[in-house]
Amino acid sequence: MKARDIKGRMQLKKRIRFLSVLLGATLALSCIGCGTTHNTDSTSQNIPDKTDKVQQIVDSMSLEEKVAQLFLVQPEAIVDIGTATAAGDATKQAINKTPVGGFVYFSDNLQSEQQVQDMLRNVQKYSEDRIGLPAFLSVDEEGGTVARVASTGRFDVTDVGDMAKIGASGDVQQARQAGETIGSYLSELGFNLDFAPDADVLTNPDNTVVKKRSFGSDPRVVSDMSLAVAQGLAQHQVYSVYKHFPGHGATVGDTHQGYAYTDKTLDELKQGELIPFENAIQNNAAFIMAAHISAPRVTGDDTPASLSKTMITDILRGQMGYDGIVVTDAMNMGAVTEQYTSAQAAVKALQAGADLVLMPENFQEAYQGVLDAVKDGTLTEQRINESVTRIVKVKVHM
Repeated sequence: MKARDIKGRMQLKKRIRFLSVLLGATLALSCIGCGTTHNTDSTSQNIPDKTDKVQQIVDSMSLEEKVAQLFLVQPEAIVDIGTATAAGDATKQAINKTPVGGFVYFSDNLQSEQQVQDMLRNVQKYSEDRIGLPAFLSVDEEGGTVARVASTGRFDVTDVGDMAKIGASGDVQQARQAGETIGSYLSELGFNLDFAPDADVLTNPDNTVVKKRSFGSDPRVVSDMSLAVAQGLAQHQVYSVYKHFPGHGATVGDTHQGYAYTDKTLDELKQGELIPFENAIQNNAAFIMAAHISAPRVTGDDTPASLSKTMITDILRGQMGYDGIVVTDAMNMGAVTEQYTSAQAAVKALQAGADLVLMPENFQEAYQGVLDAVKDGTLTEQRINESVTRIVKVKVHM
């Protein structure tokens, strides 16, 4: 059989597996601003119940394996190399030692189509051989300002442009097409997770962090267009991550550099910034990113949302009813590193209710810090199991 035929059959099998979680879908994309959309499409990812299988997998894992699954890291965090552009024996040995939940890649890691395909294929094989589960292979590909693949000029792909322009068009089908375009080339390269859409409502006109990345200032438009992007990604078996809870559009400051905050109350957030996340939850979002945004009028202190039990457990999970995966924003940002060690931040994120710790400044320190926290009782193994169960529930359908 020709290699092209084999590849085609493998892609067909992968698509059939993924589409099995999307049965009963209704698009409901005929208009925007029409109120909350209820939908079971997209890597809205209405995941069928495989409780027994998931439980068996979690029960079979050691504590060290479970804790490793809680981390999404750059490949350089586990392999002693300047910039990873391949995945060979060193990567295999590193995954065998510490089978992390997944990897995030940046433009420097991505040199050509064949190179990326080979690298990600190897990583996926190493993960499945070691832990019996695929790895989350992720990238920041919103389009326009944030496009780790399309912005390089090294790939024959279409840059869909900034979401602000799509939002201004008022055409939700443009958002859907943007998601489909991005999903198509990400899937072809081997990615299965995209840190998009940006679901921030731009209510602070002076905010430059997400100004071009947001669909705009109308929460209903942002809701409908964010969902449309996620649905487009899902058509190509790419999971979406709605970000940045509880909303970066109203903030002052930049979490990449240091402290950023919103002075809104919870009631005010519910009337604007939280609406796209509520819509995502109602449409079975598999991933939501918690940002390093402080909301002192909600929590009573300056703790970033990514490390706040009030924001994640009480509000996102308790009041808003979300039981999917919460991934932190990158933990090497100034908003975290200026206040906490890698170990402290990882432990606090898990205590707050997060499931995946993204890019700790020092992965080994963070990993060991969580293990130590379980051993000394700061974290319970039951708490670790809750997050691992959410992760495995998604992975058994990949």
